[in-house]
Amino acid sequence: MIVSAIDLSKSYGKLQVLNSVNLQCKAGEICGVLGANGAGKTTLFKIILGLIQPDSGAVVLHAQGVKPIGGIIEKPALYEYLNAAENLKLFSKIQGLKITSETIEEKLNQVGLATDRTDLVKHYSMGMKQRLGIAIALLNHPKCLVLDEPFSGLDPLGITALRKLIIDLAEQEQLAILISSHIIDQLSKICNTMYVMSKGKIIKSGLAQDIILENTTSFSFSAPNIKSSKALKAYDVLFKGEIAQVAISTNEVPKLIQELSEEHIYITSCVPELDMDKLFQ
Repeated sequence: MIVSAIDLSKSYGKLQVLNSVNLQCKAGEICGVLGANGAGKTTLFKIILGLIQPDSGAVVLHAQGVKPIGGIIEKPALYEYLNAAENLKLFSKIQGLKITSETIEEKLNQVGLATDRTDLVKHYSMGMKQRLGIAIALLNHPKCLVLDEPFSGLDPLGITALRKLIIDLAEQEQLAILISSHIIDQLSKICNTMYVMSKGKIIKSGLAQDIILENTTSFSFSAPNIKSSKALKAYDVLFKGEIAQVAISTNEVPKLIQELSEEHIYITSCVPELDMDKLFQ
């Protein structure tokens, strides 16, 4: 295990923000922390990064190095009047590092940023700024990377590119990566393990796909002519064009797909629809 949070609690006056929170993340694993705004995710990550102190509990880092953990809280804090290379040089100096031009190119390549761009960071898209922020977080070769709401403000292309980068860092660099979000679709596509937070508590934890399936009460099936299906008359169905949202359990899905196939209705996609009320109970 690279990082463990043990019984973390934090209050501001009478407001308890965290209540005995436990989580852990190992090398090569991507752990997602899902919760609505105000659930306590940012406070949790600030404690893990050592930016604030908990009232009780502890963070244990099972990693050696000058900087065993790095991360971004909310959004990258960049010097927008400098270019990407100049930002890396400045943050290296702040951290007491001696960095070469070759290392700068290596870090920019690692996060998928062009090494020949000299324009100011203020002209970068939000996705490019997130990538540069990650490059800065990786300067001291940490074993754990903490990313607070990294997909916020990104367009679909930016989300896809950042998602691939995060997966590559976990798999190729064997980083332990903690990600928070209030968007379950993004976490479900990237995380091995998921923690669900509500009002400062972890209320569910486990494999991401298990949590999704356990809290799925319907599926959306896409297929040409799906409205003509006789098999669907046995279910509670809402049609939207060539999509049928069916109230059905996970175990019943294979049987329904077989029945549709026998009617020569061939499914092009089958997407689980989470019951958010059930998920956050």
